[in-house]
Amino acid sequence: MSLPKPVPGLVISYSYLSSDEHRRGVEEGRKNRPCAIVAARRIVEGREVVTVVPITHTPPADPADAMEMPVPLKAHLGLDDMRSWVLVSETNDFLWPGPDLRPIPGSSPTRFHYGMLPPRFYAHLRDRILQAHARRKLRQVQRSE
Repeated sequence: MSLPKPVPGLVISYSYLSSDEHRRGVEEGRKNRPCAIVAARRIVEGREVVTVVPITHTPPADPADAMEMPVPLKAHLGLDDMRSWVLVSETNDFLWPGPDLRPIPGSSPTRFHYGMLPPRFYAHLRDRILQAHARRKLRQVQRSE
């Protein structure tokens, strides 16, 4: 079992804590889900803070809050064939690797990542997150160890 390097565009398995759950005082994510790393930056003692956005089957109430994932991209990552969206209006920040990184169910050898987003899709995702931030619609949840 080896951990991948946390780079923007990498899709990992992670116990994501939604901003609604966090606001209600919940401390642990209720579901392991694919999440895309959108930023990774070094901090003291060589550890990195990683920012992820969740991938969900739930359609967004506001289309500006998410991007639908194309079927071929989901297949490339080994995800199911149900419609999915990447939320651009909320993030989790955590110290890598952190206790909420999860192995992909059934992976052998044990893996924690699905693969990389294509550069054009990642660039569009990054731009949509920046737009949400500019609209003051980006909700950020700081996770602790």
